[in-house]
Amino acid sequence: MSRQLPKTTVPKSLLAKRQQKLRAEIKRLEVDAFLVTDPLNVRYLTGFTGDSSYLLAMPRRLFLMSDSRYEIQIAEECTDIDVDIRTAKTSTLSRLAAMVSGNHIKNLAIEAESMTCLFRKQVAEELAGIELIDTDSIILQHRAIKDSYEIDTIRWSIGIAERAISVIRAQLVGTQTELEIAHNLEHTIRQFGGQRCAFDPIVGVGPRAALPHGYPSSMQIQASPFVLIDWGAQFNGYASDLTRIFVTGRISAKLRKVYETVLQAQMAAIESIRPGIAVAEVDRAARSIIERAGYAKHFGHGLGHGFGLQIHELPRMAPTSHGALHPGMVVTVEPGIYLPDWGGVRIEDDVLVTEDGHEVLSTLTKE
Repeated sequence: MSRQLPKTTVPKSLLAKRQQKLRAEIKRLEVDAFLVTDPLNVRYLTGFTGDSSYLLAMPRRLFLMSDSRYEIQIAEECTDIDVDIRTAKTSTLSRLAAMVSGNHIKNLAIEAESMTCLFRKQVAEELAGIELIDTDSIILQHRAIKDSYEIDTIRWSIGIAERAISVIRAQLVGTQTELEIAHNLEHTIRQFGGQRCAFDPIVGVGPRAALPHGYPSSMQIQASPFVLIDWGAQFNGYASDLTRIFVTGRISAKLRKVYETVLQAQMAAIESIRPGIAVAEVDRAARSIIERAGYAKHFGHGLGHGFGLQIHELPRMAPTSHGALHPGMVVTVEPGIYLPDWGGVRIEDDVLVTEDGHEVLSTLTKE
C-alpha cells in the first residue's frame, strides 16, 4: 500500500480514449448510434457512478440520459458530455425515442447481452421503425484490457484486501464461526478504505471448504484443522479477489498433499502467463498437474477469470474458453481440489498480463 492513492475519478484523457473506441465500433458496425444500457458500461465510458441511466453514442456526440435525481451528481462527475435529464412526468424510453428521432437515427446498436427479453421488446416498441442491431459483449471486451487508472485502482483494492485478512488472521480464535469471520472481513475492509467487500466472502471450515461457492454458516473454525477464505475488497468501484487456506490445527499428510498439488498447479499456470498465450493453455498448465495427481474429477471449475468493475469479467480461463491473453488484462489464477466429506483447497492470486510476461499483483504468503 506504499503507492500513491489513486484518484477517485477517471482522468478525462482515459475516458476520451474509451469513448473513441466506442466510436470506432459504431463505424465498424455501420450504424448511426450505439445505445449503452448496462450501468457499469455507462460508468466505464462516462465516469458516472449512478444507475438508471443510458448512454446514446453517435459518431460526433454522446448523450448521457438520466433523471433529475442524478442531475447534481452528473454535473460533478461528467463535465465533458451532453446530458439529457428527464423529470418524473417523462419516461426514459420516451426521451430515448425523442433523442433518436431528433438526431435522425435509422439504425441503433444495442447491448443484447445485458438486455432482458422484455426490455428489448419495450425498446423495439418505443422505437418502432428503427432497426435494432444486437451486439454481444463489445464494451465488455474493451473492459478486459485495463488502462493505467484501472490497474492502479485494482492494486489499491488488493492492498486493502490483504491488510484486512492480516487483521482477521491475527484475531482468529477457535470459537469464531464462518459468519463471524465474514462479517469481520466486511467491517475491516471498510476500516481500511474499501467501499465494501467485492463479493460475499466465502468462509468454509473443513468439509464445508469443499463447496467452492459456499455460504458462511454457524460452524466454528475449531471444528476442523483448516479453513478456506475467499474474499476481496472493492475500492473506487474496482474489485480484488483472493483465496487462502489457513491452518488452525495439525497439518495432516492428506492436507499437505492436496495443498502442495494445488500450489504446484497454480504456480505452473502463473508462470505460463504471457501475451498471446491461449487462455485454455493457461488452464491446461494447472489442470494437467491436478490430473496427474489423481484429482481430475475434483477440479470442476475454470482456472480463473478477469475482474474489474465486476468480480467476473472477460477473459474466462477454462478448458472450453477461446481467445488469448493480452497486455493489460488482470486475471485470477485459482485452481482447487474439492473432496466431499473432507474439504477443499483453493489458492488464488491476481495477475496482470504485461508486455513481456506477467506480474503477480497480490503479495500474501502461500506457506
